[in-house]
Amino acid sequence: MTERTDTPTGHWIDGAVTPAASAETLEVVNPANGEVIAETPAGTPADVDRAVAAARTAFPGWAATAPADRAAVVRRIADGLQARVEEIARVITAEMGAPLSLSRAAQAGFPILVARSFADLAADFDWTEEAGNSLVVREPIGVVGAITPWNFPLQQTMSKVAPALIAGDTVVLKPSEAAPLTARILAEITAEAGLPPGVFNVVYGTGPIVGEAMSAHPDIDMISFTGSTRAGRRISAVAAETVKRVALELGGKGALVILDDADLPEAVEAGLKHVFVNGGQVCGAWPRMLVPRARHDEIVALTVAAAAQYTVGDPNDETTWVGPMASEAHRQKVEGHIERGIADGAKPVFGGLGRPEGLEKGAYVRPTIFTDVDPDSAIAQEEIFGPVLTIIPYRDEDEAVEIANNTMYGLTGGVFGEPGHALAVARRLRAGQVDVNGGEWNPLAPFGGYRQSGNGREFGRLGLEEFLETKAIQR
Repeated sequence: MTERTDTPTGHWIDGAVTPAASAETLEVVNPANGEVIAETPAGTPADVDRAVAAARTAFPGWAATAPADRAAVVRRIADGLQARVEEIARVITAEMGAPLSLSRAAQAGFPILVARSFADLAADFDWTEEAGNSLVVREPIGVVGAITPWNFPLQQTMSKVAPALIAGDTVVLKPSEAAPLTARILAEITAEAGLPPGVFNVVYGTGPIVGEAMSAHPDIDMISFTGSTRAGRRISAVAAETVKRVALELGGKGALVILDDADLPEAVEAGLKHVFVNGGQVCGAWPRMLVPRARHDEIVALTVAAAAQYTVGDPNDETTWVGPMASEAHRQKVEGHIERGIADGAKPVFGGLGRPEGLEKGAYVRPTIFTDVDPDSAIAQEEIFGPVLTIIPYRDEDEAVEIANNTMYGLTGGVFGEPGHALAVARRLRAGQVDVNGGEWNPLAPFGGYRQSGNGREFGRLGLEEFLETKAIQR
């Protein structure tokens, strides 16, 4: 029996636990074994109203706080997260199945880096500037509604909360109902860090109820959402009624272009990592590997051999690379994509249908590699959000770029090859972030998508500007 985690007994509103308007609750399920580990309140529009009122009341005081003082609070929040890294990692592993080693390094570690990067940015940011006879002033936008996903629950939260706090905004957060538990930990840490009551609030609940109420709320000035393109479309439509700002980080179908002059083992290793990490439940993954036709068989053999090293199993086992999908419903969705790929004529050269051997219980799928994939087929066009890789050959560089750009998405991509050559190809990809030869993640670089991968940017200077209004004062 899985040990239950601390269960939130209410929402976090105005700096304290606040009883929910409804007695209805939502179960949090450990995807590794299907056991219920916690429950949260099922929020209502009335709960949203209370949280927004608290945020609106707190806004003038927080907006008037000096940026350096706001940054000092965010640094203390980062320190509080650092002190609870192990607890946070274990909670995330329990609620959404990320391997514990990944939870420590990325799920719990990256939010700390993000918070500190925004705190550092505040000191050098141009809060005002002269433009002819005008003083251009950047001011907080107001109350921000943050709606976050289950795949990187704390990371995606801090990607919104940290810049919003630095900007001087107040926040109402709706964490994913599937992975909501770190939101309470963060709320406690914000209070310990000296954040005034009402500046950060948490309302638990579902997207169709709480997310909808937030998107429509006239006293929320901005919605920052990370999740599916389908949900992003709905949020945009609802938010348009009040003409609020909407920042969207949505789906992706990234391509890794391996050039003929690439280091093939290095490229294959990076490609697999980008599609298998976190069970492939990463919007910035590279689920399409585009390879020179003449080297197709060689690269397939390298990829299959390397894939065998990715251990699937209990996420609490330190040797596990790929844990369960985040829920049984999502496992079935990924399995459905694999089944569709086979039906459409693609060939699984690794993995395939069914749970991995010995893992008959839990939301596990077999990491899968397909060849003989039509670039226009469903598995090459739709976001699977699981450990499924398609290997697609190309005739020449122009065709590689055409295939890479031929989706409705445009979030991430990668290119491996001689550095100058790879950079030239990277500039041709229609995506918001492209890695060349495995370039390291940079929390100061803007992240966001082209086309239906969203609008707006996270991280760095542009990520901070998303949460600001601009005023021109003529003199």
